[in-house]
Amino acid sequence: MILSTTNTIEGKKVVKYLGLVSGDAILGANIFRDFFASVRDIVGGRSASYEKELRKAKDIALGEMREQAKNLGANAIVGIDIDYETIGANSSMLMVSANGTAVVLE
Repeated sequence: MILSTTNTIEGKKVVKYLGLVSGDAILGANIFRDFFASVRDIVGGRSASYEKELRKAKDIALGEMREQAKNLGANAIVGIDIDYETIGANSSMLMVSANGTAVVLE
């Protein structure tokens, strides 16, 4: 299945719009990972643990969206928008939402 943030796919024609599809993932952050990320932020460098969690949450959200589109008979999703938010007490959870339009390409 083709996933795209653009509204069109070069060389392909949208022959049917099947509707909005979405996927969400909410992951809790580990207190020890939070502590070490804070230390890393103070001394500089990247927080690999957070980057890994972001990728994981994005993959889950896109996977849910892909499954919805597949169930509708789509072979592509266009106009994908991915949003990241922290939620919960002390921003202790990470939420990733992905939305797009399921389509059939020629």
